[in-house]
Amino acid sequence: MTDAKTKTPEISFEFFPPQNLEASFRLWDTVQALAPMDPRFVSVTYGAGGTTRELTRDAVTTLQRNSGLRVAAHLTCVSATKAETLEIAEQYTDAGITDIVALRGDPPKGAKAFEATQDGFGSSVELIEALAQTGNFILRVGAYPEAHPEASDMQANVDWLKRKFDAGADEALTQFFFEAESFFRFRDACAKAGIDTDRITPGILPIENWGGARRFALRCGARVPAWLDEAFAKAQRDGRSDLLATALCTELCTDLLEDGVNRLHFYTLNRPELTRDVCNALGITPKVRLENVA
Repeated sequence: MTDAKTKTPEISFEFFPPQNLEASFRLWDTVQALAPMDPRFVSVTYGAGGTTRELTRDAVTTLQRNSGLRVAAHLTCVSATKAETLEIAEQYTDAGITDIVALRGDPPKGAKAFEATQDGFGSSVELIEALAQTGNFILRVGAYPEAHPEASDMQANVDWLKRKFDAGADEALTQFFFEAESFFRFRDACAKAGIDTDRITPGILPIENWGGARRFALRCGARVPAWLDEAFAKAQRDGRSDLLATALCTELCTDLLEDGVNRLHFYTLNRPELTRDVCNALGITPKVRLENVA
């Protein structure tokens, strides 16, 4: 549990768009399980290379219409022209969606690096500038507290984030990390660069499966401490992986909150149990109940 002096954080959740009927039910079950935690917003991701563009749009508009939650749509630069991307943004406006997570996006499967589509946005900064000019959205962007796989060094991460804020971003959501010090070092570097660090929200990954989380971390540049390998190897032998995951995630969040963080963004992977358990451990109690869709 958090210390009595630690302020209960504001929270948000990230979901995947469903790709089949079973996944649709799982997404809705996840939303129902986490909606009572009263999140600031929930977001729905894009697949690599824009592969879930239509699924994301459908999931976002359905949640906007039926969940009663504030919904943010991911939007990327991949595999679309500027006109096509802005048309999707306009569709979101028409659906009453006021929040976008603007990202460059991962390259399509098989591609080694991002290449701008002909007549498309060449970077997340270009996309942010165009969306900001509409005046229709609260814009959230990505940030990397540890080295982005394509960044020359950590300072490049900081410099690029500053460009995003200068282009019109309102808030940054970081990639996940496993140790609070990773975030604190990044936050200090951002402050030194003149970035308002209150606008940087740490991304939190409750570890549903250590093998999967480890592979994901290596792909996106998140550092994997050796002690975590050892801890999960022992926990798996003892059948205590979920207990360890909940304890470690709660401890990470508590360390962040005790050092001045007041917002947390959870990557749920459409599996709500660990996220809900961590929220409960942090003193976040259910406030609202989501009704079933007719």
